[in-house]
This record gives sequence, structure tokens and C-alpha cells, in this order.
Amino acid sequence: MVTYQLPHLDEAYRPSMGQYSQPHTLRWAETIASYDGFIIVTPEYNHSTSGALKNAIDVLYAEWNNKAVGFVSYGSVGGARAVEHLRLISGELQMADVRSQVALSLFTDFENFSTFKPNQFQQDALTTTLDQVVAWSAALAPLRKPDRPCVLPSAA
Repeated sequence: MVTYQLPHLDEAYRPSMGQYSQPHTLRWAETIASYDGFIIVTPEYNHSTSGALKNAIDVLYAEWNNKAVGFVSYGSVGGARAVEHLRLISGELQMADVRSQVALSLFTDFENFSTFKPNQFQQDALTTTLDQVVAWSAALAPLRKPDRPCVLPSAA
């Protein structure tokens, strides 16, 4: 497993400017840019996603653009509130979030809150989510052409 150390707010410029200087940010940007779509797995903490995941997303901008994203979440209410926040963030990053998601309940999909034992319908939800992410990733491919000019928000 590859890990990335992404300190909080250690770049000189905001991510939308695309002027990364830190080696860890450049490595993370290269990794994210290499994918056409994502499945993000998130817990729910205090009705939102984890700070570490939010930071990993916030470090970059253009590398997320025009890509599909699906969600697998877990928590006492299946992590639904964390995903709702991530859907808003995805829109700001010009990502297409798919409708289907996997929402794992700590009460019904884990034995003793620790051993993963999902219900069959979770497998079906995962298959649907994966299918939607693949389809949307393919549909968005023309927008990710390398020769397409990248227009970033003005610095106003």
C-alpha cells in the first residue's frame, strides 16, 4: 500500500492555481491525475467526513476535474451525512458524483461493531456504484483530453 504524507496547508498557493511546490503534493497530484474516476471510502465523524480525507481532497484542484466519483461510507447511519458533504465538495471540484452509493451501518453490516459482515444488498449496491462510476468516467473522457486548455478561476 502506498501512503502519502500531506501536511495541512503547506503550499504557497491555493490548489486552483496548480502551482504545487512540495514533493509530496507533486506526487499526490501525479497519482490523482492518472485516474479517470474514484471510489471514495469514508467514515462519518461528527456528521461529516474525516479531516484527513478532506485534506487529501483539498490539496489538489485540476487533478479532480471532469472525473466520476462514487462513495462507500460507514457509520451509525451508514455514513450518509459524510457523503452528503462529499457530494458538495465534488461539485466544487467539477467531479460528477454518481447517484448510487454503499452506506454501511455499524449496527447491521458489522458484527460487534468490528467484524465486517455486509448484507447481500450492499454487494448489489457496490456493483451498481462501480458500474455508474465506470460509465460516467468514460462519458467524461473527452473533457479530460490533454490538449484541452485548462481554464482556472480568476484570482479576483
